[in-house]
Amino acid sequence: MDLEVKETILAGIGALARSTLREGVLNTGGEFGGLFRLAGYRDPVLVTSIDGVGTKTRLAGLLGRWDVIGADIVAHGANDVLCHGAAPLFMVDYIAAEALDPAVVAAIVQGMVLACRQQGIALIGGETAEMPGVYRPLAVDVAACTVGAVERDRLVTGRAIRPGDAVVGIASGGLHTNGYSLARAALLPGNGSGDAARRALERTPGGFSETLGDALLRPHRCYARAVLELTGSLEVRGIVHVTGGGIPGNLVRVLPEGCRASLERGRWPVPPLFALIQRRGRIADGEMWRTFNMGLGLLLVVPQPEAERAVALLERGGERAWVTGEIRGGSRGVELV
Repeated sequence: MDLEVKETILAGIGALARSTLREGVLNTGGEFGGLFRLAGYRDPVLVTSIDGVGTKTRLAGLLGRWDVIGADIVAHGANDVLCHGAAPLFMVDYIAAEALDPAVVAAIVQGMVLACRQQGIALIGGETAEMPGVYRPLAVDVAACTVGAVERDRLVTGRAIRPGDAVVGIASGGLHTNGYSLARAALLPGNGSGDAARRALERTPGGFSETLGDALLRPHRCYARAVLELTGSLEVRGIVHVTGGGIPGNLVRVLPEGCRASLERGRWPVPPLFALIQRRGRIADGEMWRTFNMGLGLLLVVPQPEAERAVALLERGGERAWVTGEIRGGSRGVELV
């Protein structure tokens, strides 16, 4: 990497990142690691998650919408640590490419910073890398590690889930950050590369109120504020971030032995984007449900008497939510009926 270009990139990132600083951050600039002093907890448990945005970056590159990718990685990490009841505190990012474009890096970081400010998350470090011969031209990889904290006696693990509990689903904003390879293959010529793919993204499909590109690049929703507010008002026994593997592959992760989740598909609206992908790609129903979130970005397991109150509180917090199913006795698993 040209050293002057690198210095330009790092200077811009540093100024943006400092605008996210919150109580607990000890960084002054130039450290080899992010520094954070944890205070205000009696018996804290740290919860950490690392993930990437994946091939959604290819669509962002075609349309020059890199800020969305920055927001996506913040939401993804925050939702992951939220699954254990943790409030996200800080994150570090990683941006890599064959050759880094300062304008692209700046747009990604600007998206991160705005999302971090909205969620009270500090961006306290990161790394950029140029790796010719590893990444293909114009490809960009974006990943981040997020750390949150929760009191040990408030930790959510799923172990308290019992038959009779209700499953509450919260609406997704679209595909979020999963299933984009399949979506590109189904919807775009050339598997999502080149001018033909760009033109397809700029069209508005029949029955849509937005272009295909806008529908596919809807940001990954962050549920942390609304759900943390909820956990202060009622018992939440399980929290599930619906990512790769869809509803069945993720909900089963929190179920204890002897518990089986049953969800009724008609209880929530499935956005038309999923039907378009399935129709154009001739994708089997089972593959759709194993790949995409199908309109639910987060699931909560709560005691049955609290289910309707949970929905009301979530909607008061700006989310759309539904009672989508229940927990039954039986072999550990998930069924969609």
